[in-house]
Amino acid sequence: MIVWLNTNSVPITNISLNSSETVINVFVTEVGDIYFGYTLNSTSGIQKLTSNLTNSVSVMETDSRCYDVCINKDNYIYCSIDDHHKVVRKSLNDTLNSTRTIAGAGNAGSTSYMLHTPNGIFVDTNIDLYVADYENNRIQLFHKEQPNAITVAGSGSLNITIMLNHPTEIVLDGNGYLFIVDYRNNRIVRNGPNGFYCLFGCNGCGSAANLLRIPRSMAFDSFGNIYVVDDANHRIQKFHLISNSCSKLN
Repeated sequence: MIVWLNTNSVPITNISLNSSETVINVFVTEVGDIYFGYTLNSTSGIQKLTSNLTNSVSVMETDSRCYDVCINKDNYIYCSIDDHHKVVRKSLNDTLNSTRTIAGAGNAGSTSYMLHTPNGIFVDTNIDLYVADYENNRIQLFHKEQPNAITVAGSGSLNITIMLNHPTEIVLDGNGYLFIVDYRNNRIVRNGPNGFYCLFGCNGCGSAANLLRIPRSMAFDSFGNIYVVDDANHRIQKFHLISNSCSKLN
């Protein structure tokens, strides 16, 4: 894992992990704790880096790789297991490996309680779970403790305002607006008061600063800037938040 400061293009830290581990994803909490999904030989799960960033401890074991990791405000950790078509959850306060399936049936499907290759996940402040349902080309919303989802974007949604092509990530901002990485459409889309619209990568794929090629994931920083993993361009793109500079004249 490589760490950069916000204003520096030179990495400040290179974190060495077990050379045999395949790291799938990284999740950093607001207090700086680092969790990552991994596979190692026949085992998979989530580990947490210790405070000195030199060792890691297991916090969750799973029956296959975690495509994405998320932690909610109640200290529960979530894992989307894409090839088993489900999302599982565990309390970080639980010392046992007692996981629970909270979304998906464990086999591929397109009904309201099923998923087909779930990718990115996001848990909001209401403990509602959003899932980028990759092969079903939709975003599913599972309300807290509910087995059946509502399709909020893409194929099968009640008010179709945008079609998705294999979404891989879903993020909510502080205002509750959805941001979606539309993987095979090479773009980032978001919703607003008037529905969904394209935000970045709106003119096809490419390597120019305003274009993307197979974007895989995205995240906000504390300033509202957006970072995108631009997979096929082998880069991380940063899109700056531009504040309204106008002020009221007295």
